[in-house]
Amino acid sequence: MLRLPSLGDLDRGLRVRVFLCTSPTDMRKGFDTLARLVRDDLGADPLSGHLFLFVGRRKDRLKVLYWDADGYALWYKRLEQGTFRMPATKPETPSVELKASELAMLLEGIDLRSIKRRQRFGRPASNPRNSQCISTASRDTWCDVKWERDHG
Repeated sequence: MLRLPSLGDLDRGLRVRVFLCTSPTDMRKGFDTLARLVRDDLGADPLSGHLFLFVGRRKDRLKVLYWDADGYALWYKRLEQGTFRMPATKPETPSVELKASELAMLLEGIDLRSIKRRQRFGRPASNPRNSQCISTASRDTWCDVKWERDHG
């Protein structure tokens, strides 16, 4: 049987979480200063191994900071043309978590504000509580209510 790649495969394949800092960052900042931003502004642990993304004021530069077993690693990209299109966020939100597929789209120049995920049918889980559920954001709540009604 032919198996085509999916966004879900990409999302499940990345074993770390991805956090995007929502405020513009001075791109002159280095390892230690960015790690301090992660700790102080985002409230996260820079040694966790997760990816922390920072975008410059002009949105044409992006840095990714992460801990790589024995030291910090920094990945830096400067666009020669165009800008990175950030997802819509509330002003008071210091960071937003991205899926691996959203990170790939961001790096490829896709506007994350225009992306809309449609509801799809999902194969029932092996858990008997979820065996009759459709894969949606509210599935777990709906399944818990249905399980309690049917088996309560």
